[in-house]
Amino acid sequence: MHVSAPEGVLPGTGYTHVVTGTGRLVVLSGQVALDERGNTVGAGDPEAQARQVFENVRRCLAAAGATFDDVVKLTYFVTDIGHLPAVRAARDQYVDTRRPPASTAVQVAALFRPDLLLEVEALALVPEVAR
Repeated sequence: MHVSAPEGVLPGTGYTHVVTGTGRLVVLSGQVALDERGNTVGAGDPEAQARQVFENVRRCLAAAGATFDDVVKLTYFVTDIGHLPAVRAARDQYVDTRRPPASTAVQVAALFRPDLLLEVEALALVPEVAR
């Protein structure tokens, strides 16, 4: 269930305040703009990095038998809050924008490598299959 505007809470723009569900929990470590060889994709380019990050998230979800439809929470760590429009544009290519997951965005001083501009964590709930 998605509750985008609980009573007395300002509706969010591009996120849902409350997401509930039951199923198998999938927790993804933060994903960054590294390719499968460890090379940075889109050095200095928040749009290119965001696209790579969300593709990495998609691949990790698939490895767990999940999709973006199962994502209930995204957490963004950005080195410049000004990168959020690029992050949201990339995200919107993967999530149902009518029912977006809950989310949190935090500006950080740095990530583990200076060429990385953002990191995204995800939580997903994969519905139980009826037997």
